Amino acid sequence: MRVVFLGSPEFALPSLQRLIEAGYEVVAVYTQPDRPSGRGRNLTPPPVKVMALAHGLPVFQPRSISRAEHVEQLRGLRPDIGIIAAYGQILRQPVLDVPSLGILNVHASLLPRWRGAAPITAAILAGDAESGATIMKVELALDAGPMLAAVRVPIAHNDTTGSLTPKIAEAGAELLMDVLPRWAAGDLPAVAQDDALATYAPQIEKADAVIHWDRDTAERIERQVRAHNPWPMAYSLLDGNPLRVLSARAVADTPPALPGTIQHSGGDVVIATPSGGLVIETLQPPGRKPMRALDYLNGHREIIGKRFDTD
Repeated sequence: MRVVFLGSPEFALPSLQRLIEAGYEVVAVYTQPDRPSGRGRNLTPPPVKVMALAHGLPVFQPRSISRAEHVEQLRGLRPDIGIIAAYGQILRQPVLDVPSLGILNVHASLLPRWRGAAPITAAILAGDAESGATIMKVELALDAGPMLAAVRVPIAHNDTTGSLTPKIAEAGAELLMDVLPRWAAGDLPAVAQDDALATYAPQIEKADAVIHWDRDTAERIERQVRAHNPWPMAYSLLDGNPLRVLSARAVADTPPALPGTIQHSGGDVVIATPSGGLVIETLQPPGRKPMRALDYLNGHREIIGKRFDTD
């Protein structure tokens, strides 16, 4: 089977690695263009490009794979099937029509729940007990194509997007290896999704990471902290300066105070909310490395009783 692989971030690496190890003929890898990153804004290749080049695979990085010249290039590769894992581009019908067996997507959710760009973040934010990966046949509608198989992954109470993503990536890659030969042989039916059960996970923006102390419960903020770690990191303003919250836990019993008030209670740094309190465990002040919240408090006792900015 001649395979074209389309993926960009670390999530895609296990799927590409399994295809290589299983001996599939990966005729090309498509990934996003190199992007500026870091303080120096140096061009940085996507992780998939790094892996593909290390294995001697041809790499293409079009800004839009659906442009006519790139569709012709893809057609010239004569792929039997395409595999997507977090590619980062919408595919138009001319692209979908090229591989004879279609294009399969390793999607990081239990479809039809959490279609869209940030399904893992959305699952944590919603308080879901589990997530997983679904192998689906790509159609024009967003993540709405028929499903071939799914695998469930429990969400631990302390899972962040950073810790849950590789679990789902590995589970999805293993599932892909089971699905591919059966799909190629015509032994695996594709089951239509129930659109009535669909939920959507839009692209995450930096503004989503702002903590709203006066309207969200402690449990909701705890999930926000976990969901936005490692990016964009939940934060709040204290005296006009952003303070990132890297890890926290909700507690039920706290001294009464206005939402957003910083308290030192029971040896913990606790922030009041409309329902319960949030114990901040790890934080990051501006221009400094992450540190224990208690260590920060020991050097800034004056913040006790102050309030974080609220709406």
